[in-house]
Amino acid sequence: MKPLLMICCCLLSLGLHAAPASEASLLEAGVNPGYEEKPAWFKESFLDMREDVAEAAEDGKRVILYFYQDGCPYCAKLLKDNFGNRAIAEKTQRHFDVIAINMWGDREVTDFAGRSTTEKQFASTLRVQYTPTLLMLDEQGRVVLRINGYFEPHKFDVALDYVAGHHEKEGDFRSYYAQVSPVPASGQLHELPGSLPHPLRLKDAPERTWRPLVVFFEQRVCRECDELHQDILERRAVATALTNLDTAVVDIWSKEIVQTPDGRELPARDWARELGIQFAPSLVFFGADGKEVFRTEAYLRTYHLHGAIDYVVSGAWRHQPNFQRFLQHRTDLLHARGFEVDLME
Repeated sequence: MKPLLMICCCLLSLGLHAAPASEASLLEAGVNPGYEEKPAWFKESFLDMREDVAEAAEDGKRVILYFYQDGCPYCAKLLKDNFGNRAIAEKTQRHFDVIAINMWGDREVTDFAGRSTTEKQFASTLRVQYTPTLLMLDEQGRVVLRINGYFEPHKFDVALDYVAGHHEKEGDFRSYYAQVSPVPASGQLHELPGSLPHPLRLKDAPERTWRPLVVFFEQRVCRECDELHQDILERRAVATALTNLDTAVVDIWSKEIVQTPDGRELPARDWARELGIQFAPSLVFFGADGKEVFRTEAYLRTYHLHGAIDYVVSGAWRHQPNFQRFLQHRTDLLHARGFEVDLME
């Protein structure tokens, strides 16, 4: 059996303090120590995507594809804090069929074009980079909303309302969320010391260097943006890692003219919409040629954000297109060298 440590980077955080003999006994008994029980109401699917979408539509529902991996702490948080919330669970069951797909799994999947593939190949084709990733589909199997990472319950609840209510016909999710978000925030657009000055000239500003560029797409009413700046970016490891990048902060609703990394000039809000920015904060990394090389969305704690910065700065994205595998290798090495890793710190 291939070691679980090689197929699940997140497993280390949960098994780090367990005695090796204990973990081995679990494996011998056929129990994955990183396994998280899915809710009983998740759909038992034959993984024929066209069939699943059609069946949901007949019942007046939509489909959520939930990509997971065993041992992932964000997946565990989604299952316990979100789907463990009675109101969220009932709303999800009422409006959706949820289908769990193992990011590294070998079960047979029939994709939307009728082709036979595997779970891991299907995930790769859909550019699933880390877990959890949720794809919320319409009645034709098109993605209405993609959630890369973890949403806290209040934001996840709004996402369910957006897709269940067919609000994509009225506008994008970020506009909808800005109108209905129930969570108070500071109302301030944060500044990041040392960032490029406004008006932003992201191609030819005198301050631009040979370093890669990361753009923080944020908005004024954003509790997650507050947490990012007041907690995570204040940590020494992240602050140090960011010195290897040029940084810029963009208000996704601003009419300010921005020179983009490829030299065009347009309002910040139009650029954000062109890039498909649905969530704040979103971090988009650009190479020296002005092209996007990677992005992060949703809820990331220190370890994953630090890892994303290293992924870009080191140039690993050129050789390892899957961020999850990069993070897995990083975690394995730290563990082998005696360092404890807390993925939720």
